[in-house]
Amino acid sequence: MDLRPDPAFGALAEARAARAEGEDGDPPFVLIEPFRRTTPLIFASPHSGRRYPRDLVETARVGMGSLRRSEDAFVDELFAGAAAHGAPILCAAVARAYVDLNRDPTELDPDMFTDCPGASMHSPRVQAGLGAIPRIAGDGQEIYWRKLPGAEAARRLSLVHRPYHAMLGALVNEALAQFGCAVLVDCHSMPSSARGPQQPDIVLGDRFGASCHPSITTLAEATLRRMGYRVARNAPFAGGHTTQAYGRPLARVHALQVELNRSLYLDERTMERTPGFRRVRNDMARLAAALAEAELHRSLA
Repeated sequence: MDLRPDPAFGALAEARAARAEGEDGDPPFVLIEPFRRTTPLIFASPHSGRRYPRDLVETARVGMGSLRRSEDAFVDELFAGAAAHGAPILCAAVARAYVDLNRDPTELDPDMFTDCPGASMHSPRVQAGLGAIPRIAGDGQEIYWRKLPGAEAARRLSLVHRPYHAMLGALVNEALAQFGCAVLVDCHSMPSSARGPQQPDIVLGDRFGASCHPSITTLAEATLRRMGYRVARNAPFAGGHTTQAYGRPLARVHALQVELNRSLYLDERTMERTPGFRRVRNDMARLAAALAEAELHRSLA
């Protein structure tokens, strides 16, 4: 079976890539746009970046295999079919191990730096080593062999975190202006080893109803269950920084997090696609279609 990305992705095949240029000329994100925006839906993949900057590799005490355990590998590809249904997809280009885009930029661990990197928020994520500049890789190993200069945190946030969220905010505002509401679907994957034998295939997180209208979560859950997936809500993942920062149902902005079990489509040892990849990719396009066809702006705006 050919597991390479399918070039015939409808709108994806000829979509425009909008780039924000970093200091080194490389884009911190790629925006896949539909031919015509016909839905308030926006899809985002903040953890699927596959570019590992040289300064990360040179200061890391772990190898690439360890660093890549932090990736939501290929999640951008799994949801790229949403462009064929009128929705843009914002994809991280830079690895999560370098900057975590699903964190508040103030979630910094001062113990990681030789001098104070600025305001820091001591959240449970920071304490676990998973702040905006992660201290540990996806396999739990410490990433760095020495402390980083405080200015390094500011530089990374400026080059990667700020442009990504500026674009995401612009997409939300455009949807509000065009449709009267915005529906942000934040796309992730979860390691299969993190759950028990009855683990769900997909976890939908709406912060227990605080970030998304229940009709959207219910529609997504029903659609996925009809496809044969085991779906859970808010356990163990209720949503991260993106759903918390953008989900404001009373202001007609809704944010839903989707976590896919990696064993559905990925060999977690080799980080290669499995034969299940094609099915999951097709099903995520069907999910996007179901949400788009619901014409959410007519009931939520």
